[in-house]
Amino acid sequence: MRVVIAGGTGFLGSALASSLRIDHHEITVVTRHPNVHDEVPWTDLPMVAEEADVVVNLAGESLDAGRWTAARKGSILESRVNATDAVVKAMSTAMQRPKVFLNASAIGFYGAQGGAATEDSPAGSDFLASVCVRWEAAAMAAAWMTRVVLLRTGLALDGNGGALPKLALPFRLFAGGRVGSGNQHWSWIHREDWVRMVRWAIETEAIKGPLNVTAPSPVTNREFTQALAHALHRPALAPAPAFAMRLLLGEMADAMILDGRRVLPAKAEMNGFEFRYPDLDSALRQIYQ
Repeated sequence: MRVVIAGGTGFLGSALASSLRIDHHEITVVTRHPNVHDEVPWTDLPMVAEEADVVVNLAGESLDAGRWTAARKGSILESRVNATDAVVKAMSTAMQRPKVFLNASAIGFYGAQGGAATEDSPAGSDFLASVCVRWEAAAMAAAWMTRVVLLRTGLALDGNGGALPKLALPFRLFAGGRVGSGNQHWSWIHREDWVRMVRWAIETEAIKGPLNVTAPSPVTNREFTQALAHALHRPALAPAPAFAMRLLLGEMADAMILDGRRVLPAKAEMNGFEFRYPDLDSALRQIYQ
């Protein structure tokens, strides 16, 4: 199977590429700074899309690279929509189009909703939700030529990258605790299950449209921090007040930390996907053992 991964050098893309290489699939990574033999610049995207069975687009500027000024928010949106537009255009000009196109999205699509969100739940109204709506619309422009899957990803956990090492650092220094009220839900997934679900979506023709890439057991922030403290053999006695987080991070604090999203992987469970790490304790135990 020939797979093109745009943005494939990041935290999630590199794990997906490694997993596919182990099974001897032919991988081409599209990146701004190619370094090895199977990486190509974005200018080569039309050429590699011509030969692809599967295209995965994970490209987009990091959300936590700085405070959300008006310019940063514009860059966050444009980086996602423009990259997706470029991938869709490249596929549309190919003589032989890919069988499936998987495009990144996020559970930020749902906004700060009180109840449980499934793939049928409506979009939220905050900045992240508006980004996801535009991002997904750009991807769905490919639906006339291939199967499209929208990867609405939650907090992906791994000990060697992503958000978890940053979340764990205060606990390692005996200064960790809940954030804000601690009652907001965090919807998470072990990075290994993220890779497995993406590969399952590639192979499962019934999967199309939005797919919640989250574990089936979202937890409150209080539960998350208690489980993390237990896994690290540290106390969870130093809460971070909401006002302090807002002073430090501005609007990003509410959108990414203080507002809860209880998101359930309804489509994955309905179609038979089996999680290796369905609960947070088992995920953290694997990561820290």
